[in-house]
Amino acid sequence: MKIRIALLSAFLWLCSGLSAGEVEVLHWWTSGGESKSVEVLKNLMEEQGHTWKDFSVAGGGGESAMTVLKSRVFSGNPPVAAQIKGPSIQEWAEEGVLTNLDQVAARGQWDSLLPEVIKHAMKYEGHYVGVPVNVHRVNWMWVNPAVFKKAGAEVPTTWEEFAVAAEKIKKAGFIPVAHGGKPWQEATIFESIVLGIGGPDFYRKAFVDLDQATLKSATMDRAFTILKMIKGYTDKDAPGRDWNLATSMVINGKAAMQFMGDWAKAEFTNAGKTPGQDYLCLPIPETQGKFIYNVDSFVMFKQTRKEVQAAQNDLAKIIMEPKFQEVFSLNKGSIPARLNMDMGGFDIYGVASMNDFLAGSQANTLVPSMAHGMSTTPAARGAVCDVVTNFYNSEMSAKDASTSLAQEIQAAY
Repeated sequence: MKIRIALLSAFLWLCSGLSAGEVEVLHWWTSGGESKSVEVLKNLMEEQGHTWKDFSVAGGGGESAMTVLKSRVFSGNPPVAAQIKGPSIQEWAEEGVLTNLDQVAARGQWDSLLPEVIKHAMKYEGHYVGVPVNVHRVNWMWVNPAVFKKAGAEVPTTWEEFAVAAEKIKKAGFIPVAHGGKPWQEATIFESIVLGIGGPDFYRKAFVDLDQATLKSATMDRAFTILKMIKGYTDKDAPGRDWNLATSMVINGKAAMQFMGDWAKAEFTNAGKTPGQDYLCLPIPETQGKFIYNVDSFVMFKQTRKEVQAAQNDLAKIIMEPKFQEVFSLNKGSIPARLNMDMGGFDIYGVASMNDFLAGSQANTLVPSMAHGMSTTPAARGAVCDVVTNFYNSEMSAKDASTSLAQEIQAAY
């Protein structure tokens, strides 16, 4: 992805036509809870005298937004700020088109306020080019306890227990697993299965190191087998369903559980549901004490107008301030990216997530999400998602899927 000097010059010229302090922000937060979170950031920026120009691109996981971003940059007209995360931050920084945020970071003491894994993700060649918004835990299971009670089933902690519970729920006339049949959602479940049965070291070898022997191992075969088992407990209308619609099935008592990141909590909150009573939130089976993280973050594209540069600095500063970190995560269902935050306003699951995150950072059990673009390049992630969804929607054997996984990732490089 090399951007020609001519295109860079063109977009700098085009950006000079922006109004004073106007910040066009590209993001993919479009569901109910997500939209509320964006509104918080917009209001804080407008309080500073800047103009917020919203550029939202629907599509969970951000695939559509990243396609649009590339189109805008290659056409010489990028947004002022964009929601980007993981290795994609370094890829854009390598092109020399991102704003250096070191001065803002120094004034805000980011080095002392951010966990090591997050600092590493926000920097390129030792310089800050990204600002973290929050930390999501991906490996959550959302449960409607009333459905489990009606079915006489126990909430599972292992995949063996899951199969027993799912059978009872199905016989009771409920959908065991609410699912949206889209590649990123299937990859989200798959990576949690891999972490649970393989452990953090196995996960890193597979989705960070892209180790060929690990990718086609017997453990990976088992992960694919479990994924196919889960499909048998979803409904026929799952293909193409949005994740938040699947969440509403759990909220409304149509389904018993959903495997989804903590952004799903915002949907329960918006529906007026009480944590620990109306719904339960637990680690996906066999991932207790393990944490797959997904960090939302923003980068700023280089600008020539000082007014817009000032707006970018204010945006980065506001994102890292305690007020925004708390309010945003409370709306979004996540936890703050910065350390030493007062968690008094968070519910039991927010506190549990923060405690697990801090413990995981000490025990080295934190792993970056592959499905959400944190662990590897977009090319490798795309290869994994393609294989996983092809397996999920075909009669391919688990062994063939593991072999294909290794081959497709190797071909992506």
